[in-house]
Amino acid sequence: MDVPETVTSLWALLKVDGLDAAKSALALREGIKEENIRYSIGWWRKADGSLHGRGAPAIAAWAPTHKLDAVVWTNLKPGLKGGPNVVPEYPALLKHFKDLIERGEHVQAEEYVRKAPLQIMTAYRRGLQEDLRWTPIQA
Repeated sequence: MDVPETVTSLWALLKVDGLDAAKSALALREGIKEENIRYSIGWWRKADGSLHGRGAPAIAAWAPTHKLDAVVWTNLKPGLKGGPNVVPEYPALLKHFKDLIERGEHVQAEEYVRKAPLQIMTAYRRGLQEDLRWTPIQA
């Protein structure tokens, strides 16, 4: 995958007092440590147009059409253990999941993939449905 795939994203309103509170609320939900918030959460703020994170320009263009004051999102680094900051090719991802299955450590990963909203259909997900039969299930 040379160019990251654009996929449907879902969003929800978050009622908090300011951008910092929104970052903290998202970090709590996603299990992101306080010291990693500045790296692992992307954001855009209407008041001054400031932004940070992958996809920020696209989100900055999208947000005003929804009359939002600010937006936060997970901005986690891509990669697998041993290959951080590199978007893995599908064969490496499939091998990773097969290794988890072989070790009996796949339950959480499988549940995460299978419970993702149906609208989130990536090339990876299509491949895992085909190769591992990890078909969608209701959350």
